[in-house]
Amino acid sequence: MNRILVIEDEQVIRKALCRLLERNGYHTAEADSIAEASPLLDQQEFDLVIADLRLPEAPGTDVIPLAQGIPVLVMTSYASVRSAVDSMKLGAVDYISKPFDHDEMLLLVERTLSRSRLERQKNALKSDLERSYPVTGMVGDCAAMHEAFDRIHRVAPTDTTVLILGESGTGKELAARAVHENSARSDAPIITVNCAAIPEGLIESELFGHEKGAFTGAVEARQGLIEMADGGSLFLDEIGELSLSTQARLLRVLQQGDIRRVGADHDRIVDIRLIVATHRDLRQMVAEQRFREDLYFRLRVMEILLPPLREREGDINTLAEYLLTKICSRLNRQPLAFAPDARQAIRAYPWPGNVREMENAIERAVILSDDTQLGTRALALGPVTPVDDPAKPAPPRTDQSLEAYFRQFVLEHQGGLTETELARRLGISRKALWERRQRFDLPRSKH
Repeated sequence: MNRILVIEDEQVIRKALCRLLERNGYHTAEADSIAEASPLLDQQEFDLVIADLRLPEAPGTDVIPLAQGIPVLVMTSYASVRSAVDSMKLGAVDYISKPFDHDEMLLLVERTLSRSRLERQKNALKSDLERSYPVTGMVGDCAAMHEAFDRIHRVAPTDTTVLILGESGTGKELAARAVHENSARSDAPIITVNCAAIPEGLIESELFGHEKGAFTGAVEARQGLIEMADGGSLFLDEIGELSLSTQARLLRVLQQGDIRRVGADHDRIVDIRLIVATHRDLRQMVAEQRFREDLYFRLRVMEILLPPLREREGDINTLAEYLLTKICSRLNRQPLAFAPDARQAIRAYPWPGNVREMENAIERAVILSDDTQLGTRALALGPVTPVDDPAKPAPPRTDQSLEAYFRQFVLEHQGGLTETELARRLGISRKALWERRQRFDLPRSKH
């Protein structure tokens, strides 16, 4: 039941207001001055303070800093626009003049309390979101993750477009949420779109919306996902899957700040912050004319590269412990620990599916485990060493330089291996492979 503190120096009015509130289900406490109200605020918890503006010794608005976030409703018999504006500027949530109608007061009290409840629920939901997506505490202590964190913190307060690169499962959506939650748009929505999950024939309608009758089946007008993100952020995952025509329309959004629904004859202004991600090599797609060069340069204002888990050796066990704690909490299980053999297996396993694969493996183990420790059998990671592969690089000859060895291996195997597979067999990242190609003038073969 809500508790309300009434501060009024006229006893008749104070008592009458307390009786009115108590008849309608509220608990009340009363004071005739700020001095009398101060210890009550220290000793008890209140959901609302109703204070007369004109009190002996100090005005009623002086209770606002003492209330420390509790909503304060100001009332006075000297109603004027000036006093109302001044009270609101000082932090009062609302204003009512005396003599007031009982129904008006009850309506104002309920509206103020409802607003306060919604704010608390919003903060609680935001806390839940931060626990699921720890945007200010992403796990990682390797140099590559520190660089990613630094870029997130630098770019988040701006409205700059962000391009997040990384293999599937490395946490690109988590990074996008980190950018959004640390931006000035954090109170607005972030709309997430997986471009690879929407059929090509529907992607433009989904992104830009459509008017009634725009095509067969368009029985009513529909707002697109870009419009839904107005005022907030739009996260396009796997942007490399967009068709060239959709890329052209997206480019217009970035250049002009407006969209046109499918079948519409006028534009709509939108204000979005665009964050995109892909596991593809967009530079190579541009060279192959499968991605627009002008859009690519618009997107890569700020790049954030998320390393694969196999390149984060020092982070692997820390991340596994974090995920285990989070999963046990989410599944309402008692805290579990990894057995020594499980720790060793986690370090040795290559994690081709990256963080997503690790989280799924740990969640499965927690569900199936009847013990206080998780062993290798519960994790079911399979063999931790790859089978012999004819494309696996042989050790360099003693008379061969590392550059010559690199050149030989790349030239021999690039026709049958992807860039990811080449990098993995060489024991380096895709970024390092690309940089060495540039340094040694080894363009990718077209096959």
